Amino acid sequence: MAETGVPAVREALLRRMYEVFSTEGRDAFIPECLAADVNWPDVLHGTRLRGRDAVRAYWARQFAAGHPLVRLEGLRLDADGEAVVATVRPRMRDASGDQWAPETVEHVYRFGGDGLVTRMDVRATVP
Repeated sequence: MAETGVPAVREALLRRMYEVFSTEGRDAFIPECLAADVNWPDVLHGTRLRGRDAVRAYWARQFAAGHPLVRLEGLRLDADGEAVVATVRPRMRDASGDQWAPETVEHVYRFGGDGLVTRMDVRATVP
């Protein structure tokens, strides 16, 4: 296990996801990281998406509207010892241009037996 307590294979997968997300390679990487029936949040609409195709379309809409980015700042096991929490800092755009948000958020990942992400949730960072 890594220093954060996260199993090395899960840490490597999540780090790769964050690297690939902002590139043109994200669509091709989806089958390598997300379960076929993945449960994913649609943060803009407060709903849940089901399946790789729904996530792919959601990401396409996000990139058509702008260029969303998050910077991975750390990984750790959640209190349940199963889920992996990624602390991330979103990039914001304001009148002065792109800036990293002053606050972080948490992306909480659950995995299936095949090692792929089965669910992701977003929650506020606990101070």
